[in-house]
Amino acid sequence: MIRKLLVANRGEIARRIFATCRALGVTTVAVHSDADADAPFVAEADLAVRLPGNTPAETYLRIDLVLDAARRAGADAVHPGYGFLAENADFAAAVTDAGLTWVGPPAKAIAAMGDKMAAKALLADAGVPMLPTWTEADQVTGFPVLVKAAAGGGGRGMRVVRDAAGLAEAVAGARREAAAAFGDGTVFIERYVERGRHVEVQIFGDTHGTVVALGVRDCSIQRRHQKIVEEAPGVLPPEVRERLHEAAVAAGRAVDYVGAGTVEFLLAPDGEVHFLEMNTRLQVEHPVTEAVTGWDLVRLQLLVAEGEPLPLTATPPADGHAIEVRLCAEDPAQGFRPATGTLHRFAIPGVAGEFTPTKGLRLDSGVVDGSAVSVHYDSMLAKLVAWAPTRAEAARALAGALARAELHGVATNRDLLVRVLRSREFGAAEADTSFLERHEEVFAPLLAADQLPLVALAAALASAAGRRVGAPVLAGLPSGWRNVPAFPQVTRFAGPDGEIEVRYRLDRRGTLADWSVSPAPASAAQDGPAAGGDAAPDVTVVEAAPDRVVLDVDGTRRAFRVHRVLSEVFVDGPDGAASLTELPRFPLPTAELAAGSLLAPLPGAVTRVHVEVGQRVAAGDLLLTLEAMKLEHPVLAPTDGVVAELPVPAGGQVDTGAVLAVVTEEDPR
Repeated sequence: MIRKLLVANRGEIARRIFATCRALGVTTVAVHSDADADAPFVAEADLAVRLPGNTPAETYLRIDLVLDAARRAGADAVHPGYGFLAENADFAAAVTDAGLTWVGPPAKAIAAMGDKMAAKALLADAGVPMLPTWTEADQVTGFPVLVKAAAGGGGRGMRVVRDAAGLAEAVAGARREAAAAFGDGTVFIERYVERGRHVEVQIFGDTHGTVVALGVRDCSIQRRHQKIVEEAPGVLPPEVRERLHEAAVAAGRAVDYVGAGTVEFLLAPDGEVHFLEMNTRLQVEHPVTEAVTGWDLVRLQLLVAEGEPLPLTATPPADGHAIEVRLCAEDPAQGFRPATGTLHRFAIPGVAGEFTPTKGLRLDSGVVDGSAVSVHYDSMLAKLVAWAPTRAEAARALAGALARAELHGVATNRDLLVRVLRSREFGAAEADTSFLERHEEVFAPLLAADQLPLVALAAALASAAGRRVGAPVLAGLPSGWRNVPAFPQVTRFAGPDGEIEVRYRLDRRGTLADWSVSPAPASAAQDGPAAGGDAAPDVTVVEAAPDRVVLDVDGTRRAFRVHRVLSEVFVDGPDGAASLTELPRFPLPTAELAAGSLLAPLPGAVTRVHVEVGQRVAAGDLLLTLEAMKLEHPVLAPTDGVVAELPVPAGGQVDTGAVLAVVTEEDPR
């Protein structure tokens, strides 16, 4: 029986495993890098062992360090979580060789499925349907195709190629990304199915020969080949569901599978099913299966690892519907590049439970208020899961909770997730893997441009109230009161689209006499009045406190929650959220950047420089490649011109805001 379990992972999956361990009375051990020393999962573990360093290669990917940590803590079992070493057969073998219980499938099964080409050949012999696949570019017989990493998962190393001209570069890029993410740059090529659905079957096996399917999940909503919305049960015809169950169980039996695993398929528009890969671990999206089956999958993993038989021998019926979203630190204004920083507030309303099967709203989070989001690891902050009796209710509840969440300090993909959940196509269960490519409207922020002036006014009133509350004398005076009431208060903010100036005037009773915001958004004239002057709506200040402002706008009350951290002001209102930075009245002079400077959007390493100083480039040409948070980020020429500077060589490390290149109209020589 397992008594002390080391989790060889971090973040929300470590916290999720710890939650089940606490319920079972199992002592928990965390391992952590220096960057994670103050992370929530470290604080929640009974014991924690430092792995010196910051990057995954220095810490979480070091088998020797993890095993030494288990020895030092006296652990008798190891759970790999997902990612890092979870699908590393050498790690599984090393754990068992050290006399520890391995909570996962046998090393032999991991090795068999870890090489995706070998896995395809093995499972094809077992009758599992396959797509045409090639190992070399010159073998490809038709397009479009998908270049894929032979090791790992999570969409790393994937490239869609629609013609022969782009195949060589796609293969080279996929190899680089796969090598960086998994330490193995092997790739292969398979036929790409347009408008396909990504579906998968959760399977479980025990040491007594039982392999059972626990239902089908739909994971079709993806960006950069990484899932962002998952649900169970997948909306499928009964006969397709049965075929998927049979194929997944056949795959498990072909490798004598033990523990939790996922068999992934592509469902073509014609109803044909094609095997994609088998993940020999617990999946990120396992909570939706837990929600509709009621089974704690981590508990089942521990029981199976202890040699117990599975307590179920057939697919359980699905109870209700569950939908999960992956809330990630990503900046929509930067093309959803991973974002870093300090998460000043992380609050989601209505959460019924965390980390274990829950009816209603479940939160599996790796962060809390004050958490630092590092450049070293994946961008996922949390998973939010909604269970309801029907799919429509689950989608509505999940979208509502996300929309009301307070997420301050780090940019996220929250608005995108809300718009996806509220879209007609998702509501009709018609989405496929190209959904985001066809629906640009879901990338728009929830807060419309014509509502930003009201948000800025609320921020200005809250800031003034905060200054009055903090004043050493006469703090009881109305916020914004002046000896010359005809002269307006002026507050300037840096907003999402540039500088915003708020002017308002309060009369001697503290009532808002008039107000204006400039510049007015371009959409205001079309969508309704939003700025001051003759076009301004009739606004009355109902309440103005440092953390809450209530405005009566043309007879309708609107409440705004305001959170200030130094000069940053975060405003959450009924129509969306905005982050503003209050500008100083007398700004200090700053150094000017050279015209045409291209800045690093986040910390990372320059992996390749594709041009030379003096080279003429066209708008959109690839200048260099920046690697950060496990992804490659191309840096493109913003306009036609000449490369004037390349201050960072290949291999150089940069911080956010560092100059990567300068492109000018004239040859600098």
